[in-house]
Amino acid sequence: MWPTLVANKILKKRLGSSNFIADYPSYEEPLLAITDIHQRSKTILPLQKNTQKYKVFVSTWNVGGIAPDEDLNIEDLLQTCNNSCDIYVLGFQEIVPLKASNVLGSENNEISTKWNSIIRDSLNKRTSLQFDDNKQELKNISHNNDKSEQHFECIISKQMVGIFISVWTRSDIRPFIQHPSVSCVGCGIMGCLGNKGSVSVRFVLHETSFCFVCSHLASGGREGDQKNRNSNVAEIFSRTSFPRGPLFDLPRKILDHDHVILLGDLNYRISLPEEKIRLLVENGDWDSLFENDQLMKEQMSGNMLRGWNEGAIKFAPTYKYFPNSDMYYGCCHHGKKTEKKRAPAWCDRIVWYGKGLNQLQYTRSESKLSDHRPVKAIFTAEFGVLSEPENMESLFLSERFQQIKTAFEVSTTDELVRKKQLSFRL
Repeated sequence: MWPTLVANKILKKRLGSSNFIADYPSYEEPLLAITDIHQRSKTILPLQKNTQKYKVFVSTWNVGGIAPDEDLNIEDLLQTCNNSCDIYVLGFQEIVPLKASNVLGSENNEISTKWNSIIRDSLNKRTSLQFDDNKQELKNISHNNDKSEQHFECIISKQMVGIFISVWTRSDIRPFIQHPSVSCVGCGIMGCLGNKGSVSVRFVLHETSFCFVCSHLASGGREGDQKNRNSNVAEIFSRTSFPRGPLFDLPRKILDHDHVILLGDLNYRISLPEEKIRLLVENGDWDSLFENDQLMKEQMSGNMLRGWNEGAIKFAPTYKYFPNSDMYYGCCHHGKKTEKKRAPAWCDRIVWYGKGLNQLQYTRSESKLSDHRPVKAIFTAEFGVLSEPENMESLFLSERFQQIKTAFEVSTTDELVRKKQLSFRL
């Protein structure tokens, strides 16, 4: 069993773009809402392309190989008190320990299934405030989502070793999702195994394509290790590929999509002596730290991710903590003397590419499950939506009507009268 699995991974054998888990896995037949619009587009009525905005939540979290308890509360991460977002994208790294049996063996989806269950329960629970007349105070009341309300459904969920991404949308949006697919790239051991690399997902919502790239790049805190991470990014962009679709009109590469978001444990460090880093962290001087951030410096020098965007970082470094603690690793005498101290760094990042994306929030969450803190962002994303004109006036004012009028041009009233007068004289 193992020799075949290892050979497939070494030879970079593709598992298929449709090899993912979803609540409604079959997207082979055209969806009714989409089919109806495309059929009507063949009529004389012109379709209008409008812009609609959706709120998109994105998070990344290296959970350090720690399996979650079933009652793990991630509502602080998801901000589910008002369910204000339309799409939720959650990326994880190291959902399983990166030991040989997990890297070389077959995929075990037991942990990813547990994470999806936790996400589902959290998204489909709403919290409201109710006034208690007896105690004259506000109290939180949690309700399970009933069938009459909108709920969230998983449209794509995919794991490669420890990298895992799960995408959820409101149930009323799901019928307009088309062409979901995945692409996995291993950049780890021997340059191809999945202990490092990316899981990319894409879909088309209405008329706009979206691609999310969940990554775990090469580790290493020594100066020069950032070149290995740059190499991983180049490899991911080169090898990630999606199907073109039945009409060969779908984006194939990452940057071909309208909106692209890269999230993950990118592992870029801060190029300062460890003592200086710890002092700046203690003083909360994020600006001085960020001036020496490797990811920012690599972007500015044009070595990678040229033209990409990232929100202002106004939060403490997310790595490396003692689990279940607010203390950074190496800040005291815990652990063995031979262990690496690992200076604090913003390893966990969310960056984006493309027009029509506007970031509303970029911050971290405070879960202490692992040695990383989760990072989250909220965007508004513009999507093109086809619709019919509301009335006949729109038709007569449209370009298509002008084309019809030109093709069947009629004489003016004066010309018709002149021709009739001539006919009577004859």
